[in-house]
Amino acid sequence: MRILLVEDDPALRLGIRRVLEDEGWQVDAVADGELALTATATQKYDAAVLDINLPRRDGFSVLQYWRNRHLPLPVLILTARDELEDRVRGLDSGADDYLAKPFETPELLARLRAIWRRYRGGGSNQAQIGALSFDLTTRELRHAQERITLSPRETALIELLFATPGKTVPKSRIISAMSSWESDFSANAVEIYVLKLRRKLVGTGVSIVTVRGLGYTLEEIG
Repeated sequence: MRILLVEDDPALRLGIRRVLEDEGWQVDAVADGELALTATATQKYDAAVLDINLPRRDGFSVLQYWRNRHLPLPVLILTARDELEDRVRGLDSGADDYLAKPFETPELLARLRAIWRRYRGGGSNQAQIGALSFDLTTRELRHAQERITLSPRETALIELLFATPGKTVPKSRIISAMSSWESDFSANAVEIYVLKLRRKLVGTGVSIVTVRGLGYTLEEIG
């Protein structure tokens, strides 16, 4: 996933960013509401982590702007104020979920995965092709109940492929989702990680198939 993080506290912004990147997700981090609007005007994101108390334009205003323009973006709001009226206002403004500070890292990750899963229309935590399954909550890949060990980048790539089983994921979509402002994920890098994943999928009955000129699809093979 490519995530927009909007948080004005430098230490917290850095901490959240590191946690998300450790999951293999790509993160663009900004410190105020105006920059958040600029970011979504120029880039597509899979989810946003949005603080409420922001300089220049607060989180409620940013969220309202996105929803008024029907931006298809899952949003998890952060607030230091755990009062009912703030939670209600955030949800009424179009937030998909909220998290009050201070929070535990596992809960942040779980809530992000949950709202992303809802947006892609999946009710089940398990995505499966043949005997190969991917747990959308734990992000574990298994073949016949045996876990296949993946790096964070490999996990991020298989997650993208499982999101649309049987359909082609454009290479440009993979590059965008796995790049951030500070680091580009090149077409060559995509090919390298596809090759690594293919090797790990040998014997599972599932492979990553290249759709020439378009991208890749995850398919059951004979």
